[in-house]
Amino acid sequence: MAIISVKHLWKQFHRAKKRPGFWGGISSFFSREYHIKKALDHVSFDIQEGEIVGYIGPNGAGKSTTVKILSGILVPNGGEVKILGKTPWEHRIDTARDIGVVFGQRTQLWWDLPVIESFELLRDIYAIPSHNYRKNLESLVQTLELSKLLHVPVRQLSLGQRMRCDIAASLLHSPKILFLDEPTIGLDAVSKLAMRDFIRLLNKENKVTVMLTTHDMDDIESLCNRVIILNEGHIFLDGTLAQLRNKISPERRLIVDLLNENDSITDPQATIVKQEGHRVWLNFDPTSISTPELITRITTKHLITDLFIENPPIEEIIARFYRDVNL
Repeated sequence: MAIISVKHLWKQFHRAKKRPGFWGGISSFFSREYHIKKALDHVSFDIQEGEIVGYIGPNGAGKSTTVKILSGILVPNGGEVKILGKTPWEHRIDTARDIGVVFGQRTQLWWDLPVIESFELLRDIYAIPSHNYRKNLESLVQTLELSKLLHVPVRQLSLGQRMRCDIAASLLHSPKILFLDEPTIGLDAVSKLAMRDFIRLLNKENKVTVMLTTHDMDDIESLCNRVIILNEGHIFLDGTLAQLRNKISPERRLIVDLLNENDSITDPQATIVKQEGHRVWLNFDPTSISTPELITRITTKHLITDLFIENPPIEEIIARFYRDVNL
């Protein structure tokens, strides 16, 4: 049985239309018209225990709405959701014991309290046994390097420090599922790497299932074997990163180091992406021309010192998808 099961989930919001001008505002006060926004349109997917799934899409696609429904914060208009066999909005307390949620732009810590006091409040809220709390706290403090932060008020923490404390707060009660909504937003490169390493370790050692919502494609590429792309409330793709690349763009990239930097490469079945000195980057479609054939044509016409093949970065693939759907 899937640890997370979503069947035909849909959710819509009613937004009041504002009429222009002073009298329009007055008339809207007495007689309102509403615009219906469908955030999710019959979305279905299953997530198995121990998976790390990237849940991505443009702004307004419905990602955060999904996370809020899965965590029991919102009630959908229709569909079925099961978290470990329970409906989250009907069994909020039971579900809360099994999940951890981190919203990158919001904190679950008390702003004016030292971090350790927020942790102790969460211990009481979740009724964590003392032995389990001490064991989890010690492990999280050591792994996330929180020892110097425990007695600092939350408002005095940097963004990276606060995110590490928020991650710890979401894991004190040993949840089986972790929902991460933009967990690395605003973090510097070092903090991002540390956060990814911790998520990977948590998944490997504790078998915690992770659903990751992010705009940072490096997070997706380094952590997720599976991605679900949401667009305008619909699932555009549910599969591996390789399937994502093939569906959106099958292109590959040939990088060539020329002997003479004044040389120029032209080929009817390859597009020059950029050239810097001796190095030239070319995109090509392997369904139109094979890699060996393209290499043979270029090496026959040009003197080269080195070449290699790679896939375009995943952020380019996603950016192309956003552009193609006019986002």
